Amino acid sequence: MKTIPVAQARKKFSAILKEVESGEQIGISYGRKKELIAVLVPIQEYEKFKKRKLGTLEGKGSVEFKGEWTLTDEQLVNA
Repeated sequence: MKTIPVAQARKKFSAILKEVESGEQIGISYGRKKELIAVLVPIQEYEKFKKRKLGTLEGKGSVEFKGEWTLTDEQLVNA
């Protein structure tokens, strides 16, 4: 992944979008420390993130609790 500062991203935004369109991921850095604050990804990759749902393993496993599962506040603090 290529990383560029915000100032360069503003100047070359159209060119950056072309790179992203062709499959490249572009990181945007900001500030004196050049901290990564955002990543531009192709729309197809973004759509994959949106389609992921929690609970895809629902019904495929089980959990069984045996014995006493209650704790007093004292037991919890001293554990």
